[in-house]
This record gives sequence, C-alpha cells and structure tokens, in this order.
Amino acid sequence: MTSEITIITTPFFLKVSVNCYLVRDHDGFFLIDTGRSNKRWEIEKEMARASCRQGDLKLILLTHGDFDHCGNAAYFREKFGAKIAMHNDDSGMVEYGDMTWNRKKQNILIRTILGLMVRLSEADRFKPDIFLEDGDDLSEKGLEAIVIHIPGHSLGSVAFLTAGGELFCGDLLANTDKPDIWSIIDDPVAAAASIDKLKEFEIGGVYPGHGDTFTMVQFRQNYSPSL
Repeated sequence: MTSEITIITTPFFLKVSVNCYLVRDHDGFFLIDTGRSNKRWEIEKEMARASCRQGDLKLILLTHGDFDHCGNAAYFREKFGAKIAMHNDDSGMVEYGDMTWNRKKQNILIRTILGLMVRLSEADRFKPDIFLEDGDDLSEKGLEAIVIHIPGHSLGSVAFLTAGGELFCGDLLANTDKPDIWSIIDDPVAAAASIDKLKEFEIGGVYPGHGDTFTMVQFRQNYSPSL
C-alpha cells in the first residue's frame, strides 16, 4: 500500500462531490487532481493539515482536463513549485479553458451552454509541463506508480496505478450511488475498451473522481456493459 493517501472532497453540484488525492510516497507529496478553483481554500487547508507545505509537493498529476479536476493546477504550481503532468490529448482543455476541446461534437446549442457553464477561467488556464503516456513509470519522479491511458470520459483521460494496487481512475468510474461507470461519458466504445483494459492489472482499491472509494471487485459486480 502507498505510504499515505489523503482524500480531499469538496462539493460539486447537487449531492455530487469531487475528489482530489494527496499521496505521500518516499520523501514527498503528489497531488492527483486539484479540484475547483472556488474550493481552493478548503483544499489548501487539507493539504496543510497533511503537512504538505511549500517545497513538499513533488508533482501535480491530472487524470484529465475538466475544470473540476484542474481548477487549481496553475495556482498550486505557482505556490508549491511543482510541475503539472497530464496526457496531451486533453491539453487544449486547460490551455484554452474549453471543456469541449477534443471531444465529440455536440450541437451548437449544447456546445454554447457548456462553454458558458464549465469553462476554465483565463486566470486558471495553463500549459502542462509534462505529457504522460500509457505505461509511463512514475518511480523516477518518486511515486511508485504507472500511468494507464483510459479514454472514454475524455480522450486524454489517464489513471494512476500504484505498486500497492490503488487505482486513481479520474472520471471513467465513479461511486455516487454504487460503483459503476461514470454517468458522463464522451465515447462509450472507448470507455468500454478502457474498462476491459483494466482487467490486465492487479487492482485493489479504486479512488474515483466522484464518490466514495470502492474495490474493483465491487465494480465488476455492478458493471453491466451496454455494448
């Protein structure tokens, strides 16, 4: 098991929350996703409570480019001096603030509504420092984990699987009612393939972008492929 995982949960909408994870491994901290910018103070407070201070954060790892997962990435990069790593296929979302970037084309009305409601503010936009690829080993950066590319929610979605079998899955899977595939999927075919791909790995606990942690066994018991 990884040395220490701090789950930082903040409200999102209705009864749904959004998670980011502060992982302590070896001699430093790694932040997996960064929450929404309007919850910055709450997240900072939890990081301080875990004794993560300036100079302690080694890397910011983003599972994908949505605003509720990367809203504080630029801010924390500046504050802690930590680089930001994510998959290139979601990079335009954070550079331009457009959450529909590189996603399937909705009709113009839906794209306009989404563009107004879920944009990343100009102050919070950024260019990633590191682009992650499927199979990347993060141990050289101090975290005993690998990167798994899992498109479906977004083209550039990735998961992080630790040596202890903990999977940080972003928004491919969730547990807002029961462990299942997340309700917001851009490409169902790609998502189903990503779920099948996870069978190749020894996974114990799953840490989703939304909802409570669960085991991969629990997910398999609930998941019913629709394809």
